[in-house]
Amino acid sequence: MWQVPERFWITSGAAEGGTELNAFDNALLNAGVGNLNLIRVSSILPKGAQRMFERPSHLVEGTLAPMVYSVAESDTPGQVIASCVGVGRSKDQYGVIFEHAGAMTAAEAESVVRAQVEEAFARRGLDLHELILESCEHRVERYGCTVAAVMLW
Repeated sequence: MWQVPERFWITSGAAEGGTELNAFDNALLNAGVGNLNLIRVSSILPKGAQRMFERPSHLVEGTLAPMVYSVAESDTPGQVIASCVGVGRSKDQYGVIFEHAGAMTAAEAESVVRAQVEEAFARRGLDLHELILESCEHRVERYGCTVAAVMLW
């Protein structure tokens, strides 16, 4: 049975690979989540969830890991790609997590995510107390990938 997550960890990674799928796998490995089974979840951060600054040490290969994540992949040499996740937190309520990725710089992806989080807070009538952004970018050589993720547990 699923429980309400009490902690979250933010990570990102970028890599090249022999194929787009290998680039994705390598980016996941670079982000520290490549040996986990990612379960993509939507965008609500539970009230009181504590941020962890290191990857959870109890995770073994194959662990089911709920995550909000963004992925950019490209096979266009020289193209810059980026992924970003943003965690918006209120002081006394729940928060939101948003993501964006594509052919852009990390700064551009962060700008999009910042606007997404601000709009989500305004729509919910919440005060944005803290915004945490995590992004990475990569210049493609052959097959490139970027990943940014928020793991919940």
